[in-house]
Amino acid sequence: MIIVKVNYTVKQEFAAQNQENIQLFLKDLQQMNHPDFRYNVYQGPDGKTFTHLSHFKTEAIQQIVLNVPSFKYFQQQRDNSGLEAQPQLEVMDLIGSSACIFDWPVF
Repeated sequence: MIIVKVNYTVKQEFAAQNQENIQLFLKDLQQMNHPDFRYNVYQGPDGKTFTHLSHFKTEAIQQIVLNVPSFKYFQQQRDNSGLEAQPQLEVMDLIGSSACIFDWPVF
C-alpha cells in the first residue's frame, strides 16, 4: 500500500477556487468507482491550508489517479496561483486502522 500526505497553503484569494478545483477532480475520482484507492482532502482552520491524504493499493492505481485530467488541471492551477507554502509531500506507513483498508486488517 502507498500512503501519501501532501500539505500546502494557497493565497486567501485563491482558496475558494482551489476548493472548486478539488471538487472537480474528486467528482471524477468518485465516478471511477475504483476499490483500490481512497483520496481525502482536508482544509485547515485558516481556510487556505489544505491536506490531501491518499491511500493506493498499488503503484499502478496511483499512476492512474495522478493522470486524471481534472487532477492534473487542479495541480497546474494550484502551482500557478502563487502559493504561500509549496506542497510538502510525505510518504507514510500504515500502523493501524479502525477499518479494513484494501487487504490490510484492522490492528
